[in-house]
Amino acid sequence: MNLTPNVAEVRQVEERKTGKRSTREWQQMDAAHHLHPFSDAASLNAQGCRVITHADGVYLWDSEGNKIFDAMSGLWCVNIGYGRKELAEVAYQQMLELPFYNTFFKTTHPPVVELSALLAEVAPEGFNHVFYTNSGSEGNDTVIRMVRHYWASLGQPSKKTIISRINGYHGSTIGGASLGGMSYMHEQGDLPIPGIVHIEQPYWYANGGDLTPEEYGLKAARELEKKILELGVENVAAFIGEPVQGAGGIIIPPSTYWPEIQRICDQYGILLVADEVICGFGRTGHWFGSQYFGIRPHLMTIAKGLSSGYQPIGGVLVHDQVAKVLAESGDFNHGFTYSGHPVAAAVAAENIRILKRERIIEKMREDVMPYAHKLWHDAFDNHPLVDDVRTLGFFFAVTLVEDKASRKRYANGGELALRCRDICFANNLVMRATGDSMISAPPLTMTRAEADEFVAKAKACVDQLARELGRL
Repeated sequence: MNLTPNVAEVRQVEERKTGKRSTREWQQMDAAHHLHPFSDAASLNAQGCRVITHADGVYLWDSEGNKIFDAMSGLWCVNIGYGRKELAEVAYQQMLELPFYNTFFKTTHPPVVELSALLAEVAPEGFNHVFYTNSGSEGNDTVIRMVRHYWASLGQPSKKTIISRINGYHGSTIGGASLGGMSYMHEQGDLPIPGIVHIEQPYWYANGGDLTPEEYGLKAARELEKKILELGVENVAAFIGEPVQGAGGIIIPPSTYWPEIQRICDQYGILLVADEVICGFGRTGHWFGSQYFGIRPHLMTIAKGLSSGYQPIGGVLVHDQVAKVLAESGDFNHGFTYSGHPVAAAVAAENIRILKRERIIEKMREDVMPYAHKLWHDAFDNHPLVDDVRTLGFFFAVTLVEDKASRKRYANGGELALRCRDICFANNLVMRATGDSMISAPPLTMTRAEADEFVAKAKACVDQLARELGRL
């Protein structure tokens, strides 16, 4: 990225000789034709995108030859790491045999059947059915329709309202963004849609005040009960939440939170939906975040780690209680052209087989996870710039703070976190800034040596920001 003009020009000439475009050419084409998600197009095009060309294990390489540690697993999804040839071979063979057929019109195909059976094996007890989508966003749109259809089929059509959480993330479609509680998304498109309301997120560090985490966990959970009673039990269909809020900043709820949420859902007879898009397929050290927290949901949204990002595929795992009602209620008028796409299904099935065969989740939980947790806490627990140092599974996060004793956060903490993110990028480390937190979710295949490298890089980047702010 820092080549002198002469060297850059020489490289461009050589690349044209071999038929490969230069970084600048790719950037210009990208700016001319490609609209990026969640981006300020004018700013991005003026700066020029980093062009990623290949990847292996936990590493990416860009078009300038820089080797980059991907501590975000792409977008929380490349659980088994990059470069797994088995998945490429499965995709190739499936494309030769059956590149596409739909699952409409009383039709199925072997890959989607095999994947469905595998999911029933690894899912919590009682989850024996799955409805396929192309993404987690579509999965959560499906949840809205499925939940409402379920209650209507039971003769209770007034039970439509779904309760979610402030700062939760459930995708960027109209339905998914409405379920999510991010105000900046609601500002565009006149969201949320009717029938979706939000309660406080279980973020003790920001909202707990003088309460202990355990006391606050109960208080935050009981906001659900208050909202149910306010709306009327006869109008409430479901509560949805991520076991760990991912895109909201890796918000890990206090230990008392989910048991109380479960009690409330059971007491008032509403459906509990666990959005497992980020937590699922090993991220918490268990197959699903629901298992880590002891949640007993009725529906679980899945995507991302389902195929380790190698193919676009998502879905909704459906508990037998809900599946039985759906099966007896006639047509469920919902679906997508690519629901259960044969190539995506074949790749996802092989991804699950690899996770099982190589015991990736168990090995991470028993070895690298506790090792990396200790490294993270050793690096940041006493750091002058950060507090709320948190780890769970392969989630890692810190919050930038002005004063640790009073839990005072910077008024411009979001800007500082973005500065820290840019420092990370400049030092070939992919981490993410969310609000005033720096967050990370590396591939589950990260080794101890790679954990050493990851934490050392992360600390060096936070140290650089601390020096800029005169805090180190």
